[in-house]
Amino acid sequence: MPRCPCSLVRVSATPVAALAVALVSSLSRCSLLEPEDSVVSALSPYFGTKTRYEDANPGLLPDPEAPRRDPELLEETCTPVQLVALIRHGTRYPTTKQIRKLRQLHGLLQARGAKDDRTRAAGRGDLGAALADWPLWYADWMDGQLVEKGRQDMRQLALRLASLFPALFSQENYGRLQLVTSSKHRCVDSGAAFLQGLWQHYHPGLPPPDVADMECGPPRINDKLMRFFDHCEKFLTQVERNATALYHVEAFKTGPEMQNILQKVADILQVPVNNLNADLIQVAFFTCSFDLAIKGVKSPWCDVFDIDDAKVLEYLNDLKQYWKRGYGYTINSRSSCTLFQDIFQHLDKAVKQKQRSQPISSPVILQFGHAETLLPLLSLMGYFKDKEPLTAYNYKEQMHRKFRSGHIVPYASNLIFVLYHCKNAKTPKEEFRVQMLLNEKVLPLAHSQETVSLYEDLKNHYKDILQSCHTSEECKLPKVNTSDEL
Repeated sequence: MPRCPCSLVRVSATPVAALAVALVSSLSRCSLLEPEDSVVSALSPYFGTKTRYEDANPGLLPDPEAPRRDPELLEETCTPVQLVALIRHGTRYPTTKQIRKLRQLHGLLQARGAKDDRTRAAGRGDLGAALADWPLWYADWMDGQLVEKGRQDMRQLALRLASLFPALFSQENYGRLQLVTSSKHRCVDSGAAFLQGLWQHYHPGLPPPDVADMECGPPRINDKLMRFFDHCEKFLTQVERNATALYHVEAFKTGPEMQNILQKVADILQVPVNNLNADLIQVAFFTCSFDLAIKGVKSPWCDVFDIDDAKVLEYLNDLKQYWKRGYGYTINSRSSCTLFQDIFQHLDKAVKQKQRSQPISSPVILQFGHAETLLPLLSLMGYFKDKEPLTAYNYKEQMHRKFRSGHIVPYASNLIFVLYHCKNAKTPKEEFRVQMLLNEKVLPLAHSQETVSLYEDLKNHYKDILQSCHTSEECKLPKVNTSDEL
């Protein structure tokens, strides 16, 4: 059996013993999440990019391995001949930066407990004391790595897609899978977990072998494709490293909505409001989401916030994503055109091979990236555009906005292009059609709201993007003339 060098891109093993101790000690202190728990289920839709996939796709809750066939999917005389999927990694640990902020907040609470015996907040109990005693089990080494729940996200996604498109994911096609991944360990590990899910589909009941022993095409790390934003100097200089680029994010942090939450949280936790800031509040909110997503438990951090707070904190997260990921500053969406071109090159190749009655060389292309990979591409394609931009000053006006990152790119989110060959087409142009799915639901075309397009029509609609994609020029910084003028 051919071996794929998946082991070449595997990251080093985590300290399993340390993790086990941390999990056991923390789980012993956690109240298991009950299905009827209204606090957590009420907050879950507002976690932004830290949202669980099943919270954005609640139909999966009864059986996360069962395929959910959208009734708009083509069938009968049209046969899927190729699938190109862009997949965000599964559930991950917090980053080291987030963990250190949480540690800072935890330290404030512990210092408060040692110095202050103020009366408990009326009717709410002393949440500050409870949180000071709550085990802080996150460690710096975790730094955004994929968790077991994230591997489960990928395995279950693989099972559903294989059941939804059985001809494409047939066992005979397994050796022709093409995997591309970001170099980040959470993406590499997501690809490996997806392959394990496919093994489970082919061999139910049998434990999967090591990924290196599976029959699969070699996964390729391609950061220029999957992390294009890291290779665009104009974006890095003008947005990522520019302290003023996220003006609206910083302005909202000091605006009335966030200041009200700061004061409320300070009162609940019984700490001076001057010791808190918007970043600490946001990491506290995300800790509720991390504990829920990673361990399936209700953290006391969830009790600090209500739905109105959650909506404000979601907007703060969305503001950052909006301005950085191609909706506010369009340089990031324009630089994603290379990825868009790559998708259409795969589709073009499949069309030509089918026209020549040749086998499709790569029936399934799987690309593992980030929320930062998906959002700029969706912006480039014209999706989730609001009439007015999100700003620090129109929170109330944007309550019903299209751009809600947690509904678009939760953990394990996926954008899928399905190419069909239709036998009874009246003309050669009508032979090939395309549907797109976002998070396993048919995504209507941005320009027409139709659920299916002739392939040539879709190419023609996006021809300006496909034909004028020159990222090397687009991302080049303008030259600064430092010479003295005469």
